Amino acid sequence: MAEHRRLARVGRVLAATDGRLDHLVEVALRWVRTHRAPWWLVDLLFVAAAVADAVLDISGATTVDTVLSLLAAAGLLIRRRFPVLAFALTVPALFVGSAVVAGSIALFTLGERTDRRWLMLLAALVQFVGFSGFVGPAQAPAEIVVSVVYALLFALGPLAVGLLVRTRLLLTEQLTAARLAREDERRQAAAVALSRERALLAREMHDVVAHQVTLIAVQAGAMQMAGRDEAERGFARTIRQLCVVTLQELRGMVQVLRASGGTDRQIAPQPVLADLPRLVAESGLDTRCDVDLPDTLEQPLQRAVYRFVQEGLTNARKHAPGALVRVSGRLRGDEVLVDVVNGPARSDRLELPGSGLGLIGLGERASLLGGSMQSGPQPDDGFALHLRLPVAHVSAVRKR
Repeated sequence: MAEHRRLARVGRVLAATDGRLDHLVEVALRWVRTHRAPWWLVDLLFVAAAVADAVLDISGATTVDTVLSLLAAAGLLIRRRFPVLAFALTVPALFVGSAVVAGSIALFTLGERTDRRWLMLLAALVQFVGFSGFVGPAQAPAEIVVSVVYALLFALGPLAVGLLVRTRLLLTEQLTAARLAREDERRQAAAVALSRERALLAREMHDVVAHQVTLIAVQAGAMQMAGRDEAERGFARTIRQLCVVTLQELRGMVQVLRASGGTDRQIAPQPVLADLPRLVAESGLDTRCDVDLPDTLEQPLQRAVYRFVQEGLTNARKHAPGALVRVSGRLRGDEVLVDVVNGPARSDRLELPGSGLGLIGLGERASLLGGSMQSGPQPDDGFALHLRLPVAHVSAVRKR
C-alpha cells in the first residue's frame, strides 16, 4: 500500500514537471516569435558558424582548399538576395574543401526562397553527391552506407526545413488575407444593414408621415375654402402653408436617407446658390451663366434653383449634345425667375436612359413652394425651362 502511494506521488511529480516544462517551452517559443533577431545578425551567425566549420576541418589542407572553404562561408552573405549564386559558391568546397555548414544553410535558403522545384532537386542532388564521397578515394562498403545516410540527411534535411519555413510564411499570409477579407465582409454587411435601415426609415417617413401631413394640408385647404370668416380662413391658410414647407423639408430628408454609401448618419450638406458655378463648370457644356440672386434667399428656394439648373443641364446634355446653354436668374419684385435655354444640338444625340420624371419632379417642387415651372421647345429647335418662385411664400410661412 505504501509502495502504491509512493508511485502515485512520483507520478504526480512527473506530471507536474512535464506541465511546467511544456509551459516554459511555450513561453520561450512565444518570446522567440515576438522578438525576432535582425536579419543581419542571423546572417553573421551563419557565416561565423561556416567559417568555424571550415577552419576546424581543414587542418593540413592546401591553400586551394582553404580558399574554397572560406569562399563558401562568404557566399552566405548574399544568400537572401541571390540564393542560387550563394549555393553555387559552396559547391566547389563540397568536393574539395569543407562546406558542411555553408552548404546546408545555402540549400535551406534555396528551399525557403526559390519557386523552381527542379532547381531545388538539382541542388539537393549536388549536395548528396558532394557529401556521399562518391567523388574521391574508394571507400569500404560499410563506409559507403554511412556516407549515403549522412548525405541523404544533409541533402534532404535543409531543403525540407526551407520548404516548411516557406510554407509557413505562405500560410501566414493567406490567414492574414482571410482575416482582412472577413473584416471587409463585416464592414460591408454593416453598411448593407445600415442602408436597409435607412431605406426602411425613408419608406416609413414617406408612407406614414408624408401621407398624414398631406391629409392635413388637404383638410386645411378645404377649411380655407369653406371658412366662415377671414380669421378662420387665415388660420387654415397658415396650416396649409406650414404643411407644404414641412413636406418640402421631409422630401429632402427622405432623399438623404435613401442615398447609398457611408457609415454615418450625418446629413450631407444641401446644395445652395454658391454651388452653381461648380455645377456649371462640371457639366462640360458650353454654358453662359448669368445668375444674379442674393445668398439670403431661404434654403428651400436655393435648393429648388440648384435642382432646376441641374435638371436643365442634364436635359441639354442628353437631348442636345454640343448645344449652347444659357442660364439666367434674377429677382423681379417678390419672385425668383430662373431660365435654362439651350440651342439646337451640334452633334448626334446619344440614346441615354432616363426616368422621364425629371420635369415632373421640378414642377412638383415648384408647386410646393407656391410657384410654377413651364417648359417647351424653341423656334430654333432648342428647348427652354422657366421657373417662377414667390419669395414671400416661404418667408411668410417661416415667420408664422
